[in-house]
Amino acid sequence: MTSSRTIRLAFSPDSDDIFMFWPLLTGKIDTEGLTFVSERADTETLNARAERADVDVLAMSIARYSTVSESYLLLPHGASVGRGYGPVVVAPKAMPEAALAGKRIGIPGLRTTAYLVLRLLAQPFEPVVLPISPYARVFEALRGGEVDAALLIHEGRLTYEREGFEKILDIGEGWAKLTGGLPLPLGGNAIRRGLGKELVAQVSRLCQQSIAWALGHRDEVIDALLAAETRTEVSLDRPMLDRYLSMYANEDTRGMPDDAKRAVVELFDRAKAAGLMAANAIVEFAP
Repeated sequence: MTSSRTIRLAFSPDSDDIFMFWPLLTGKIDTEGLTFVSERADTETLNARAERADVDVLAMSIARYSTVSESYLLLPHGASVGRGYGPVVVAPKAMPEAALAGKRIGIPGLRTTAYLVLRLLAQPFEPVVLPISPYARVFEALRGGEVDAALLIHEGRLTYEREGFEKILDIGEGWAKLTGGLPLPLGGNAIRRGLGKELVAQVSRLCQQSIAWALGHRDEVIDALLAAETRTEVSLDRPMLDRYLSMYANEDTRGMPDDAKRAVVELFDRAKAAGLMAANAIVEFAP
C-alpha cells in the first residue's frame, strides 16, 4: 500500500526514543509515500498531550495509556522495558526503603508509570512533581532540600552517582519481586485509532522497520545521536549512551515479547485492585 499523507510523531528527548525513530525520519527506510514529521517534549507533556488525540504516533507512559485507550492502540514494538531494573529512587544520604514513608519524593509526573509503580511498592509518601527538563532540575531540588528523595527516569538513573546521590530503591527490582520476575513495561508508543485499520497497520510496520534498522546499524545511529545531542547538561558520552540504549533500546524494543505484554496486563490489574486505575481500563495492541 502506498499513501500520500503526513504522519505526526511525538516523543521525548531521551535517547531511546530518537534511536528508534531516527531511521524513519532520516530516509534510511522506504516510507512508502508517507511523510513523517516529529516533535519532542518531556514525558509528562506527552502524557498530557495524549488527551487531545491529535498526534498519530505518540510516546507515552504505559500508565497513561490506561486513560486514553479509546483513542489509541498500543504498538507491539517500541517499548521501554526494564528486566530487573528500572527508575530509581535516590536521596542525598542512604536510608532504608521503609524510611520513604511520608517523605517528600520528587516524581517526573503524576501520569508516569514510574510514579504508579512506586505507589504500588512503597508506603504512602508526598509526591512533588519535578519536570525532567531541564535535566538538572531534580538534582537541584535534592541539593536544596525541596524534596527528601527523587524518582529518576531516563538518563538520570545512570548519572545520580556522579551527582553524589545514593540509591534507595530500584522500582524495576521491586516490581520483579512483586510479580515473580516479570519485566517492568515503562513506556510505549501508541497509535491513533482514527487513522483507520489499513493505515494503522502500515505505520506500525514502518515503525518496526525503523527500530530494526537502528538495531542493525547501532554504531551509525549512536554516532548520529551524539553529534546531534543538545542537552549539554546531561554530559552524554558514548559509554553512557551505549549503556542506556542497551537497557531501553534492545530486542524488547524490536517487538514486545509475551512476558512484557503480560506485564502490562499485570500492571493494569494491580493498579485497579489498589484503586489507582479506573476499573474499565483496557489494554489493546495494534497489529
